[in-house]
Amino acid sequence: MAHRVDHEYDYLFKIVLIGDSGVGKSNILSRFTRNEFALDSKSTIGVEFATKTIQIEAKTIKAQIWDTAGQERYRAITSAYYRGAVGALLVYDITKKQTFDNVQRWLRELRDHADSNIVVMMAGNKSDLTHLRAVSESDGQVFAEKEGLSFLETSALESHNVEKAFQTILTEIYHIINKKALAAQEAARNAGPPTQGTTINVSDSAGGSKTGCCSN
Repeated sequence: MAHRVDHEYDYLFKIVLIGDSGVGKSNILSRFTRNEFALDSKSTIGVEFATKTIQIEAKTIKAQIWDTAGQERYRAITSAYYRGAVGALLVYDITKKQTFDNVQRWLRELRDHADSNIVVMMAGNKSDLTHLRAVSESDGQVFAEKEGLSFLETSALESHNVEKAFQTILTEIYHIINKKALAAQEAARNAGPPTQGTTINVSDSAGGSKTGCCSN
């Protein structure tokens, strides 16, 4: 799933942004990767992606973040982009209850198309628009806890919690990868030298093919 690809980074993780159109996915992406925000940003057509490199526990992690269009007519196109994703940020707009109601559908689609071990965080975006709030923070928290998701409210406009959201996802993925790699090494040590003709496959426990790799 994640391995040394070149000298510039130690791991490459693919993250997908999902949620209804207009919840602010593109601005979350641009705020995190370029520290930019556009008030007049247009709906994403199809798929866009950007990258950012961060440090986690002395390792260089390159995040490849895909912004999937929220419009219904593009959903068949974007379903292929779940493949190889190890993390997802599921975004709704705190001022539009319908976008929160649709989170369940997005989560179901994610679980249908993505790997079962994918790390998912839910983000209630546009937390700066408190006077227009239609979804309480506690409602978001309760739903996230019920589904076993991490949760934060974010504001791409004010750059609130955007960095923290991605940092949390990437750190959790890194810990999972690290744990699997250590478990595989331990298993290999305990197994001793293989007998002739024995094939030992550690790809799954080492975070290999099962969880998917991100190509550059």
